[in-house]
Amino acid sequence: MACATTALPALGAPAAAPRCAPADWPAWQSWAARYIQPDGRVLYSSLQANHTTSEGQSYNLLLALIANDPERFDQVWNWTRSNMMGADAVNRLPGWLWGQGADGKWQLQDANSASDADLWIAYALLEAGRLWHRPTYRSDALNLLDSIEARLVVALPGLGKMVLPGPLGFNQSNQAWTLNPSYLPLPLLRRLQKERPNGPWQQIATNTVRMIQATSPMGYVADWVGYKMTAVQAGQFMVDPAKGELGSYDAIRVYLWAGMTPAGDPEAAPLLAALDGMRQAIAATGAAPEKVKVTTGATEGQAPFGFGAALLPYLQAKGESVLAAQWQARATQQLESALAQPSTQPEILYYNVMLGLFGTGWAEKRYQFRNDGTLNLSWEKPCARAVPR
Repeated sequence: MACATTALPALGAPAAAPRCAPADWPAWQSWAARYIQPDGRVLYSSLQANHTTSEGQSYNLLLALIANDPERFDQVWNWTRSNMMGADAVNRLPGWLWGQGADGKWQLQDANSASDADLWIAYALLEAGRLWHRPTYRSDALNLLDSIEARLVVALPGLGKMVLPGPLGFNQSNQAWTLNPSYLPLPLLRRLQKERPNGPWQQIATNTVRMIQATSPMGYVADWVGYKMTAVQAGQFMVDPAKGELGSYDAIRVYLWAGMTPAGDPEAAPLLAALDGMRQAIAATGAAPEKVKVTTGATEGQAPFGFGAALLPYLQAKGESVLAAQWQARATQQLESALAQPSTQPEILYYNVMLGLFGTGWAEKRYQFRNDGTLNLSWEKPCARAVPR
């Protein structure tokens, strides 16, 4: 797809990655070859035609790191920095939506950021800097983290520090806030806590689990939740009045992140206990629901194949190892099949493939998270012999 972008010079010297071959990950390589442009733009990450989201860029940064693909990582980051941050990685958050507008111009279409993408980009840059010995990535990560803490971290009355889903539109005038549980994976927050032990991240991690516990009465989590001051000046979580009680395409990631959280994390067990509804539904029906009403537990529809892959770490963490092995075989086959032929709905393919790569990649032990949030990668030990640590 042709589009007008302004390329910037590569950041620093050519990637000083470990001198060993990229990891053999056919599913990732098939996806990247077809759906990541040579300039680093990830295609079809939005349901809007000819648009790209910061989420898509952030996920593919992380996947490129897991695959030990520094060249593509550099391309994706350079494109994101140039086009979604106005070439100003020091002062700006990435705008969440870029593409062709009604006027035919290719440019940023919405400058409001999405905090999940912002956090994952900062995380990927920190870990790429650590693993590939690239200090420029670490510098970029710290600049972005400064902007996140200044513009997205808020102190909610009666709760403490929390991350808003974006700078605009989530802080209501009547002392009510909208939050997204899937934007705050515990391992990611632990990595930021490690980086800034005196920062807000430990409190944010604790409050994230409190949020999920308070809003999942039937063991299911919602896509969006609300937080509001009450008449007695205490705060409480609730069903978001605008977005409702639905748990579906956003919420599935909460189970994914929870399953990936190391058992040694003090919040891992309470988090998994709060999300037992999904395990019960799968045990009863053999399938994951597409939609759930979180206050009643009523389910609807059968989930797409990406949900099954996303639930692999969760099923393992919940002790359903036999079921997880069965689902892994099916998810791997479905992912391979989806990538083997051109898609008539690439916008739908994107989300399923991202969940598929995250879930099957974890199940194949291509990556795991340590207690401090750092990545433990399958290629790291062999490559450590080639590069001074």
